[in-house]
Amino acid sequence: MSLNFVGAQATMPFKSILVTSRTYEGQKPGTSGLRKAVKVFQQEHYTQNFIQCILTAIGPKLKGCTLVVGGDGRFYAKEAIDIIIKIAAANGVRKLLIGQNGILSTPAVSCIIRKYKLNGGIILTASHNPGGPENDFGIKFNTENGGPAPDTVTNTIYNLTKKIKNYSIIPNLECNISEIGIRTFEVHGSEFIIEIIDSVNDYLELMKSIFDFQKLKNLLSSNIKPFRVLINSMHGVTGPYVKRIFIDELNAPLNSVVNTTPLVDFGGGHPDPNLTYAADLVQTLKNENYDFGAAFDGDGDRNMILGAKAFFVTPSDSIAILAENLNSIPYFQKSAVKGLARSMPTAASIDKVATSLNLKLFEVPTGWKYFGNLMDAGLLSLCGEESFGTGSDHIREKDGIWAVLAWLSIIAVNSKSIEQICFDHWLKYGRHYFVRYDYENCESEPSTKMMKVLEEKITNSDFIGQKFESDNEVFEVKLADNFQYVDPIDKSIAKNQGLRIIFTNGARLIFRLSGTGSSGATIRMYVESYESSPTKINLDAQLVLQPLIQIGLEISKLQSYIKRTEPTVIT
Repeated sequence: MSLNFVGAQATMPFKSILVTSRTYEGQKPGTSGLRKAVKVFQQEHYTQNFIQCILTAIGPKLKGCTLVVGGDGRFYAKEAIDIIIKIAAANGVRKLLIGQNGILSTPAVSCIIRKYKLNGGIILTASHNPGGPENDFGIKFNTENGGPAPDTVTNTIYNLTKKIKNYSIIPNLECNISEIGIRTFEVHGSEFIIEIIDSVNDYLELMKSIFDFQKLKNLLSSNIKPFRVLINSMHGVTGPYVKRIFIDELNAPLNSVVNTTPLVDFGGGHPDPNLTYAADLVQTLKNENYDFGAAFDGDGDRNMILGAKAFFVTPSDSIAILAENLNSIPYFQKSAVKGLARSMPTAASIDKVATSLNLKLFEVPTGWKYFGNLMDAGLLSLCGEESFGTGSDHIREKDGIWAVLAWLSIIAVNSKSIEQICFDHWLKYGRHYFVRYDYENCESEPSTKMMKVLEEKITNSDFIGQKFESDNEVFEVKLADNFQYVDPIDKSIAKNQGLRIIFTNGARLIFRLSGTGSSGATIRMYVESYESSPTKINLDAQLVLQPLIQIGLEISKLQSYIKRTEPTVIT
């Protein structure tokens, strides 16, 4: 009765009801939405409350609006989509575009919002966090520009969650999201439309407008000297995209892609594309004859780039090298590069490229929404974060597959290996050695106390000028603060964005409490040191940075507070 194909009308109208609810503490969206354990979202009214508050926050544009809905396919996604359909219909939304089976990558959602000029989108993902009934789920709202909701919107949503008393819903409205097509329903005398769309088509069309697919096809399917790639989707959302793009369009061999079936628990893995959680990809490249490797996270916005024998390209180097070689990509041949940007913790590799190209460089807090403001103002073309996020102004999200296609474009034009491209870049600009130590699932109280005590220490006036010695290396403090950002577009102020210690030789130590976990606390220590000597640019990063790592641990007393001697992940 409630499933209707194109042209058909429901046999009976649907009416909404008002459900009395209760408030839940802690429904505050972080840098990329609300992330909690699945069991938290499964509480009575919990998900319904948050969806209602998202819709209410849209304001006057809600009635008659069109939204896109999709996600990474993790556990509880289909149940959440069912709730979104029922609440959207009850609140006067005119139309929902939903990815088939609920599958849409985060970059694809941004693409669709921008292409069809939608009022926004709801993304069901906890990004690189594990999935499954015992793990994490997330809900994220993207606004009309295609990017993550800015602080003004997320604060509105949060304030609404603290006082919500009821929500509107149509409990008997059902829709099969597994079949592509248009369904129409009569709701309160008006037409409510659900269009189930192909998950890949719009994104593929965008990629074809950006890159030279014929040149990439020649690289990947050459019979003379095949360039062997191994793309690992980690059982996340990129699987269907990878198969369509690399196999169907670029004619790469079938064994060029692995783990391409999206699974609700990511196959029991941790869908975070780094050297620890993508260890199977690393080992395969070390042991077999591949020229290029890449991995993506659960929702497809992060990427890891590897060369032959698992040569690791840090995200900081990746964005800098892309910036230097943007003329390899047709999209940037057609339009001038406006500016470059990085998140504050990201190594300053791209800064030197910006200086060389005479481009403006922006340093922003962690969170893609800060890049979006600059892009919307026409000030930014390319940006990146050390947390494996890379992107350009083609959308308003970081984009893992875009980054891989960009790297392959550079290789196709230069006919060099990844390792040689990196080495040539370091010879020209010097090398910013960089490492990040993640201490995951720490107890919140001692973690918060550590950050408070550390901030008091480094912001004391006598900290400037102090010298620290380790392994016969001396580091003198030039600047120390808690990073604060004033948005040049809307003049909003983002405070408490990370503790920085900058030394006179350009080395940096940065400490942050991550906002992307669903429980406990994650402390991140970022360590960076610059080396310009050609004889010292191809060394082991861990060895080069060890003196500074020890100074960071000593200054922060991190290990004493959290009672651990080793990080969970090193990248």
